[in-house]
This record gives sequence, structure tokens and C-alpha cells, in this order.
Amino acid sequence: MASAKSMIEMTEADTNGSLSLTTLMDSFSSVIEMVGEDPTREGLQKTPERAAKAMKFLTQGYQQDAAAILKSAMFREEYSEMVLVKDIELYSLCEHHMLPFFGKAHVAYIPNGYIVGLSKLPRVIDVFARRLQVQERLTDQILKCIDDTLNPLGVAVVIEARHMCMMMRGVQKQNSVTTTSAFTGAFQQFETRNEFLKLIGTKLH
Repeated sequence: MASAKSMIEMTEADTNGSLSLTTLMDSFSSVIEMVGEDPTREGLQKTPERAAKAMKFLTQGYQQDAAAILKSAMFREEYSEMVLVKDIELYSLCEHHMLPFFGKAHVAYIPNGYIVGLSKLPRVIDVFARRLQVQERLTDQILKCIDDTLNPLGVAVVIEARHMCMMMRGVQKQNSVTTTSAFTGAFQQFETRNEFLKLIGTKLH
């Protein structure tokens, strides 16, 4: 007969479709001990649980379907000019050091018979950002999902981010910003791409 702890782990794994909270808590407790701390100390007693819950939240994108999110709010519309959502807050974990990188994303597309609910574009970004990532892949995954699902005349994605693995360790450069971009279709044309880049640099007053 399975122990009470094993039953909890199996139930959590079945419910969440991912590593159980209990297993993560045990792992974080071991890490705390290995760096020289006492996980039973008052200030650290609940840290493994908090860290486990945070990690599950920050990696929940593995259990989410970005294409399904877009398909849930696609509407037939003949509008064929650029649709841009800019300055979308973005938070992710670098897969090399598991430290955060954060910044903003700018996403645009030119409809080809369908538009999508504006809130779905930030949700798509969150799906891919809430995984272990590199900024280059994140940029491409966002673009490919929108391009494959909406089949628009073009998609543009630009991400500007600061990486804690550069800021608090390694070269320790606090003011560096990494910019990545990806374009398809009409955005590969100079005029359309230039319009997009101009718009994301414009501040509303």
C-alpha cells in the first residue's frame, strides 16, 4: 500500500500534469541545506513550499497551449492594416542559470481575414515565457505560433530584456539590454518593417 506522502505526490502529479509540489519542496529543501543553511530555521521553514509554488507558476507554460488560446478568440474581419500591441510586460527564466530575464515585448500582425482578441497576444507571450528559455527562441516561438494559427499577411515580434545572469553574476553589467526580433511576410518589406519599428518607439501623450 502506498504511503500517505506517495499518495499526495501521485494525486498532485495527476492533477497538475507535472512534477508534484511535494517533490519540488524536497528538492528546494536539499538545495538550501547544500548551500550551508538550515532548512528547519524559522525564517526558512516555509521557503521550500514557497519556492516550489513559485517554480510551478513560472514554468506553467509547459502545460498550456498557445495556439488554443488564439483560436478561442478568432473573429472573421476584413480589416487588413497593422494591429500592434506594444510594451507587453515579460518575465521568464534563463535556461542556462535559471535566473530571471525581464522586459517588454512588441507584437504586430496584419490580418488576413481574421483578427484575434487583443488580450490573447499577451497570453501567448506568457505561455512561452513561463518555460525555461533563451530570448532568441522565445521570440521565434511567439512569432511562429501567431503566424501558424492566424495565417496573417505578416507578423513582427521584438523583445527587449534585461538578464539577471548578466547583471548579478558573470560580467555584472547592470545597464545592458538585449534586443531580439523576428519578422514574416509583409514585415520583411522595408516600409512595413520601418512603420512597425517607428510605432513601437512612439510614446502616447
